[in-house]
Amino acid sequence: MKNITIAIDGFSSTGKSTVAKQIAKHLGYVYVDSGAMYRAVTYYAMTHGFINTNNFNVDGLIANLDDITISFKFNPTLGFAEVYLNNINIEKDIRTLEVSKFVSRVAEISEVRQKLVEQQQQMGNSGGVVMDGRDIGTVVFPDAELKLFMTASAETRAKRRYAELLERGERVTYQDVLKNVEERDYIDTNREDSPLIKAKDAIQIDNSNMSLQEQFDEILKLVNRTLENSEKL
Repeated sequence: MKNITIAIDGFSSTGKSTVAKQIAKHLGYVYVDSGAMYRAVTYYAMTHGFINTNNFNVDGLIANLDDITISFKFNPTLGFAEVYLNNINIEKDIRTLEVSKFVSRVAEISEVRQKLVEQQQQMGNSGGVVMDGRDIGTVVFPDAELKLFMTASAETRAKRRYAELLERGERVTYQDVLKNVEERDYIDTNREDSPLIKAKDAIQIDNSNMSLQEQFDEILKLVNRTLENSEKL
């Protein structure tokens, strides 16, 4: 059966990564979390003093982009690939609210996007990949056989994110998480370079009232239909 490329875009905390992992595992495809790549660059910027609450040294970060190597290594215990920055596992470090506060600002930088898009396109050269992010169906893989656009209300997404952070032991408030979700939505949809928009041929899925199983079943139907159609071509 022909391998296809599946591009999943959408707003933060819409469960893109969760369902992308499920679909990739079901198909035996490679899963790439593009958002984790931007989080990795953000984490690098934070730990090297290029960005904090009061300052963002954009030129300094750009000058050091060649020193950033991002890779994914499959963890059989967890069942998914973890993110490595310069060969150091930073999977847990990049999932904090602190990183979330800065990631959209880092993702606005054209030089950062160019570097990561090139890497993402190389990862998906041969198909058989499921990738999620903000511009996968519009910029990274405009010819993907299946494009999905995930959405849900800001309140629903903030509740999900809040629960995740509490489970990890972070001390956060729901209002702070909701504010972060709304701020990221604004930045992601209004940046000049590759703003978050729904590709014309993407299928929109509002999962505000869907369980994880319902979401998986709905998307799997679309995947199977796409695979069947690709075999006829």
